[in-house]
Amino acid sequence: LGRYLFERLSQLNVNSIFGVPGDFNLSLLDKIYEVDGMRWAGNANELNAAYAADGYSRIKGLSCLVTTFGVGELSALNGVAGAYAEHVGLLHVVGIPSITSQAKQLLLHHTLGNGDFTVFHRMSNNISQTTAFISDINHAPKEIDRCIREAYVYQRPVYVGLPANLVDLKVPASLLDTPLDTSLKPNDPDAQEEVVDLVLKLISEAKDPIILVDACASRHNCRGEVEKLVDVTQFPVFTTPMGKSTINESHKRFGGVYVGTLSQPEVKEAVESADLVLSVGALLSDFNTGSFSYSYKTKNIVEFHSDYTKIRQATYPGVQMKEALRKLLESVAQALKGYQPCPVPNVKLLNTPGPASTQLSQEWLWTKVSSWFREGDIIITETGTSAFGIVQSRFPNQTVGISQVLWGSIGFTVGATLGAVMAAQEIDPAKRVILFVGDGSLQLTVQEISTMVKWETTPYLFVLNNDGYTIERLIHGVNATYNDIQPWNNLALLPLFNARNYETYQVSTTGEIDKLFS
Repeated sequence: LGRYLFERLSQLNVNSIFGVPGDFNLSLLDKIYEVDGMRWAGNANELNAAYAADGYSRIKGLSCLVTTFGVGELSALNGVAGAYAEHVGLLHVVGIPSITSQAKQLLLHHTLGNGDFTVFHRMSNNISQTTAFISDINHAPKEIDRCIREAYVYQRPVYVGLPANLVDLKVPASLLDTPLDTSLKPNDPDAQEEVVDLVLKLISEAKDPIILVDACASRHNCRGEVEKLVDVTQFPVFTTPMGKSTINESHKRFGGVYVGTLSQPEVKEAVESADLVLSVGALLSDFNTGSFSYSYKTKNIVEFHSDYTKIRQATYPGVQMKEALRKLLESVAQALKGYQPCPVPNVKLLNTPGPASTQLSQEWLWTKVSSWFREGDIIITETGTSAFGIVQSRFPNQTVGISQVLWGSIGFTVGATLGAVMAAQEIDPAKRVILFVGDGSLQLTVQEISTMVKWETTPYLFVLNNDGYTIERLIHGVNATYNDIQPWNNLALLPLFNARNYETYQVSTTGEIDKLFS
């Protein structure tokens, strides 16, 4: 059964398994080595492992996290909750005590001492798309298939409790000959037809329409549909901070990043004066909307989501955006006859030249770094100055941006970088993975750099010396000592983790970072 689980994951190109060994999952971990091309990452702790699984999934569409019962699974839950909030497909497999031990309610280690073996499973219920607490070997393969499918299709975490005594029992290998069905269920034809007709009517009447792209367009694999919609309609297209990298920012109709009142003035004006907003995959959190400061002048707003569509005040449950957008694309050209494309905002991305000795500033860095990015990069920005700063940069085509703007758990990106760089190793070893993290956030999850070293990965790790929790200072407590941190000698981290092939640099001026980028 254990091998069956990993063979199924391998069929969906999940080739790295994240987690920490514990006595209730050790027999299960043996099975990883029986599957061709699969590896056990071996993380420093379970929280980091969950973050790594999240980062891996954002590149490959699915990931697997294995923890032990109780102590291990609870350590991972903050990372699993983040994956749930941000629509990331993740299979959380927990090695649990044998069925006999559960039946006898034995006073085992890692339990609460009350004989209740289901309590941790219940804790995971609210942050899982579905769960399974497997108890019957005959139904186990079918349950595993169901759980993997739901994690992949709905892009949410799924919990699987696997008793230690079941993983070595035999199940038919022939079940693997039938591939998992990972297709979306079709939309209701009548509801979808009504949605498309209404959207076409709104498009035909619009003079200043725009497209606003957000994170779920990327998470639910709608990038192609969005780009085609922009090409066909020629509407100006904008992204939110979370949606950054979902659309080609070199596209001639790309107008910039919309963050409500925090937007560039010309971007704010273009978005808010539109007479039709086609919103794709919105996640309207506070940081993503400039503290809920969206200010559309129109009520003509169409929201395409992964599980429903909303037009003005009417909601159409179950009309999923991928199929609805494809249907719309079939007939949108005829609704565009009266549309005259207007100019899109042209946001300046140049720094004012100055002496090379000028002290490096946030504003200068985030504008300058655009010139160093290249097509295909994976760019990861930590909650805080990095996530806010990256909005000022321009991404090349085929870039993947990773940030945790909704859940916002500090330290997330160090673990996520490990997951992303291991995924990149499997896809194309030449693909660059770039992390921007503040000195405060780094201290929460720094051990995962050790795992990056272990697997000889080659990420670029930019540590911003913010001298403490700068974003917190700006929210509250500018001079409060609780926003201070113990400064580290960060250049010593790679030799500390026993790296063999590495480079470290400290840059403090615009001239030094210019030299580094070139």
